[in-house]
Amino acid sequence: MPASYAYLGPEGTFTEVALRTLPESATRELIPMVSVPAALDAVRNGEAEAAFVPIENSVEGGITTTLDELVAGTPLMIYREVLLSITFALLVRPGTKISEIKTVTAHPAAQPQVRNWMKNNLPDVIWESAASNADGARLVQEGRYDAAFAGEFAAERYGLAALETEIHDAENAQTRFVLVGKPARPAAPTGADKTSVVIWQRDDHPGGLRDLLGEFAVRGVNLMLLQSRPTGEGIGNYCFAIDAEGHIADRRVGEALMGLKRSCPQVRFLGSYPRAEVTPQDVRALRAGTSDTEFAAASDWLARCQDGRF
Repeated sequence: MPASYAYLGPEGTFTEVALRTLPESATRELIPMVSVPAALDAVRNGEAEAAFVPIENSVEGGITTTLDELVAGTPLMIYREVLLSITFALLVRPGTKISEIKTVTAHPAAQPQVRNWMKNNLPDVIWESAASNADGARLVQEGRYDAAFAGEFAAERYGLAALETEIHDAENAQTRFVLVGKPARPAAPTGADKTSVVIWQRDDHPGGLRDLLGEFAVRGVNLMLLQSRPTGEGIGNYCFAIDAEGHIADRRVGEALMGLKRSCPQVRFLGSYPRAEVTPQDVRALRAGTSDTEFAAASDWLARCQDGRF
């Protein structure tokens, strides 16, 4: 396998900045790709060891392009996650005044994060989406648009000027990125882990989703993300992307996944991996009766009952 990581490019994206926070990135060739699907396909095709892509932001939730690509196609697995604080700059060609801006571009995920700022400062400007924020900066450099919302660090790379900085509608906005590779044995539990899965309902019936979520609830597994995505098989047909606290090796999580597998036509495991910026000391205490020790004791009790040793 090539010692390389593909990522959402071109150079100068928030994705690249987040990727470079991983220590191993210094020993890999970093390959910018034109889109999230292209980055993930590079892994599927054996052209890259892993792909690094955005999957969620704190303003709009899940990045649907990434979720849909992980739901469909050859299975992939998440190995790591990174959180990056996000603030935008308005990048223009040198000498451009704000009154001269008629068109602006950025990645679609950026628009909800700067919408109010645009309403107050650029109310009549036309928005056009770009493949990435850095690609928007490149298009401004080429004269296709008057301005782009991107990281201030992209200005030097594309010969632009930051007309405004520290632009954000929500304080402390963050984007979550994941390192994705081919399926393999998950890393050992750290005590501060996250497990991601996608589940499909067997049929649509009252309380169906509640029943599925109950597999987690009765075992004391906290959910961190729940997002529905259309299956493409008609209106009303959805699958559900779920992030749960814990590791597949934890008895409570493993048994919840087994419960889902019994009742769902399809469950896609997307990985168990360390939570970003969280240590075991930060993790909430387990609900009584949900520790591995208590699961093991209950299993032993059942075995003794079955053997007539109670």
